Amino acid sequence: MAVDQILTGFIYLAVVLVLLVIGKWAFDALHRRFVLRTELLEHGNLAVALAVAGYYLGLAILLGGVAYGPASFSLVDDVISLAVFGLLGIVLLNLSAWVNDKVVFSKFDNEREIVEDRNAGLGAAEGGNYVAVGLITAGAMSGEGGLLPGLAFWLAGLAALVIAGLLYDRITSYDLHDQIERDNVAVGVAFAGVLVGFGNIIRLAGEGDFVSWTESLSGFAYYTVAGLILLPLVRLVADKVLLPGANLSAELVKERPNLAAGVVEAVTYVAASMLIGLTL
Repeated sequence: MAVDQILTGFIYLAVVLVLLVIGKWAFDALHRRFVLRTELLEHGNLAVALAVAGYYLGLAILLGGVAYGPASFSLVDDVISLAVFGLLGIVLLNLSAWVNDKVVFSKFDNEREIVEDRNAGLGAAEGGNYVAVGLITAGAMSGEGGLLPGLAFWLAGLAALVIAGLLYDRITSYDLHDQIERDNVAVGVAFAGVLVGFGNIIRLAGEGDFVSWTESLSGFAYYTVAGLILLPLVRLVADKVLLPGANLSAELVKERPNLAAGVVEAVTYVAASMLIGLTL
């Protein structure tokens, strides 16, 4: 590897690190009701830790998507493009998480549940939400095509994620909001896996170079429909094949919820989304 390539890599890394710091500032500014250091180090708040970990992972994913974008023949132009689209990605990440909170978790005051009640189930779901919207934003911001197609696919991906979250609530035999309000970590972890898995599918639908509205939208619709069909099928596989003789819903919502079952369901959704990316 040439010296100039190494130097260029360090410059890109420096820009990404600055964007990570800006992303942290944005998170702190939008969540003034708690001090992260206090909640993590003094209170040992697992719910906050899960949500914040998801935010930083989602932020890193979207910045990776932005950095993976097309290169020009000018280092200065590339750095400016990375900075501008990185800042836009931070805005979109926080905006999409807020929208999903208001629609999918409409019955909660999320910060109160996570900070005051230390609801780790909601913290896990919130962390999964951040990772999912980070994946969607990374897909929308990657490749050639310009700002308008990127924003269009981000908006379409966000709408699809909301639909997936609402659909999951409908296909389960329990009330998602009710279980999470009861601090059910198993249900929260399982739902986080649903969001991340579907977010990854939407990333696949949105990434790549923009060719035409017809071709790009048809590809997006293909992956989205595949993901929506996948939701109930994967749950059936997890229930009947991976956990034979057990009722997954019963394991998640019994008197002492089975966190292990929630982890299995979550990982199944994420793994299935990866297989879809390799095979479709």
